[in-house]
Amino acid sequence: MIRVRDDFRRHQLAIAALFFVLGFQYATWVSRVPALKARLDLSEAQIGLLLMTCGVGAAVSFPLVAVLMRRFGSRLLSVLSALALGGILLALSAVPNYPVTLLVLFCDGVAVGCLNVAMNAQGAALEARFGRTTMSRLHATFSAGSLLAALLASAVTAATGTLAVHFGLAAVLLVGLVAVARPALLADGEHAPAEAAPQAVRRGFALPAMATIWMGLAMVFGTVTEGAMNDWSALYLKDVVEASAGLAPMGIAVVSVMMVLARIFADGWRTRFGDGRIVRAGSLLAAAGLALALLTGGVLPTLLGFACVGLGVAAVTPCVYVAAARQGSDALSLVAAMGTTGLLAGPAVIGFIAEATSLVWGMAAVAVSAAIVSLCATRIGWPAREPRPEPLDGRLAPDAT
Repeated sequence: MIRVRDDFRRHQLAIAALFFVLGFQYATWVSRVPALKARLDLSEAQIGLLLMTCGVGAAVSFPLVAVLMRRFGSRLLSVLSALALGGILLALSAVPNYPVTLLVLFCDGVAVGCLNVAMNAQGAALEARFGRTTMSRLHATFSAGSLLAALLASAVTAATGTLAVHFGLAAVLLVGLVAVARPALLADGEHAPAEAAPQAVRRGFALPAMATIWMGLAMVFGTVTEGAMNDWSALYLKDVVEASAGLAPMGIAVVSVMMVLARIFADGWRTRFGDGRIVRAGSLLAAAGLALALLTGGVLPTLLGFACVGLGVAAVTPCVYVAAARQGSDALSLVAAMGTTGLLAGPAVIGFIAEATSLVWGMAAVAVSAAIVSLCATRIGWPAREPRPEPLDGRLAPDAT
């Protein structure tokens, strides 16, 4: 039984590294949006278009993911897309003009879309193979990656403002982590989730059920809220709250800390209170906390409001993924597609709102987005208590070894 425990942990850590890589790479470049803006002399609308281009790349990637998954499998695709994200950081450090930056971020969106599907496939396979829940903890490592990236950005900014040094160091760390994790990733073909099999064999095109649509909407607005905090918190602290350049990246750090802590304990909360209650209450907390921060102003109230957002939206993505998985692989794929598109394209809309009005109103739209998640959650048929407590290692089925 010790061998089973060791095998599970080894695969879990390797797959968690993929989630960490995605959060780390994403927060690395968005934490330096103010530097990119100053270097290329961009307006807020142009920044919004950059973010939207990244979202378009993610949306375009999904019709290709099925082909890539069949050809390469989740293990190889996750490694290739993670390495591509490291190369994109290096490219961003040397972009000569705005059009090239648009192209690089389009490629970033494609790589993010591929890694998102591949790493979640690895996570689902791990649960199926060992009969244990782990998705919430895996998503926690995404936030941990964002946190480390924000702290690194703050440290590097204090030492030097050179993007090449920052992004070069980040790329080296990313590639090294992928190299260490690759041998322990699950091989394809040995771990198909049994529960989804009956639903996965449906033929032809079918419109998604209303429950799936509500899940997708909850995922979209939840990831819009999460993505906007990553993309715009640093600029909001610097331009609106007038925080120092070294303190500005700490907005992402505060959100990430709260998300990591919440996701570490999320399984226990879900077991005690149920998924629906957690999503509804959490999204309302995020909306109210951010709204109060915008009305109050000041560095400390703003950081406290950002903390409420991190705490409130932390469980939304894992809970909706679990609910979608119950509807089968088609529903899970659709919800994942909507989530990644919302994460990357949604913040671009915030940029357009900020350009037309102000960044304060753009962040107010984020608070509204969080409130919409709570509304969507009332339309989803959540189980009363999910997930059940993890089975003890000694009670794992024999075939789990």
